Amino acid sequence: MRRYPFSFIALTTLGTLCAIPGALSLAGFGASIHPILEDPMAGLAFIVSAVALIGSGLFPLVIEKLKEGEER
Repeated sequence: MRRYPFSFIALTTLGTLCAIPGALSLAGFGASIHPILEDPMAGLAFIVSAVALIGSGLFPLVIEKLKEGEER
């Protein structure tokens, strides 16, 4: 069974949660969530933040994989 680092799980989850309102805002449904999300640029900011969070979560995963390869 493979164990994922907590930071990978936490940051990827936050990135996914951040991408949802961003995608809704870019699709034109942001105003139903919050009036600020009516602006598509707010949705773009959420998408950029989601990419940054998911990218940050990949670093611990890569380091873990490198450590596993080193132990073999």
